Amino acid sequence: MSATTTTPSRVRLPQTTEAPWVRYTLIGIALVFMFLFLVLPLAAVFTEGLRKGWEAYAEALKEPDAWSAIRLTFLTAAVAVPLNLVFGVAAAWCIAKYEFRGKSFLTTLIDLPFSVSPVVAGLIYVLVFGAQGWFGPWLAEHDIKIVFAVPGIILATIFVTFPFIARELIPLMQAQGNDEEQAAQVLGASGWQTFWYVTLPNIKWGLIYGVILCNARAMGEFGAVSVVSGHIRGQTNTMPLHVEILYNEYQSVAAFAVASLLALLALVTLALKSWVEWRHERELKATAELPPEPAPAPASIVARSAAVL
Repeated sequence: MSATTTTPSRVRLPQTTEAPWVRYTLIGIALVFMFLFLVLPLAAVFTEGLRKGWEAYAEALKEPDAWSAIRLTFLTAAVAVPLNLVFGVAAAWCIAKYEFRGKSFLTTLIDLPFSVSPVVAGLIYVLVFGAQGWFGPWLAEHDIKIVFAVPGIILATIFVTFPFIARELIPLMQAQGNDEEQAAQVLGASGWQTFWYVTLPNIKWGLIYGVILCNARAMGEFGAVSVVSGHIRGQTNTMPLHVEILYNEYQSVAAFAVASLLALLALVTLALKSWVEWRHERELKATAELPPEPAPAPASIVARSAAVL
């Protein structure tokens, strides 16, 4: 007598009990809201920027002050994001893997930029490094410029963006636990080998997601940068500050042209974010569909740790 195997049918989620017109009304309200407050303003930015044609649009982006603002924006992000990457990974590792006195206080400090206004953050740097600040006389004596210069812009950007990577990694690393790292260390792996071959592959999608969010905030930061920049055209203006200056001078086409570049960068960031989420979900689904291992010990941990050695 042969045994037959049955394939379990797909579980269907229970439908909501609301009437169809309620669902359609809620969906319609959401779509109208997204169109009025997201799609329409975004389309208006590109439409206004191209109102006088492609030549005027390209000329607004090639203008020396605009090009300087674009370069400074990318330079600030290129410096702030790697530094926040190192800090975020180190802070997440420390908080998720170890127990120590003051752990909750460190977590609160990481969340501080989320609760402090960016303008207040900029004023903090002016108070510390400004001409009348704590270190202002010493900096002036040694001809070191931080406030109203590029270093101040980078410092302010680092302050407002440093929680993003850490906050993405901390819950992820806490949920994964320490089993794989401990297995690698038992097999003789060093701390760096354990991080590179065991920890990093497990957090790579969360890390990429945090970097994307950090980069988006770094390029679009306005409040803190506005306080410490000094609004020196061609020197300390990032793209958001340059857009403000052009708009205040009634150069609407040029202002919207630069703003459209910021919006385009935001759309690219959104596409990357969606791709990362899709790849992460696909990887989780593939892992969940794997057949269970017969051995009680996690063989994948042993194999991965052996590869390290």
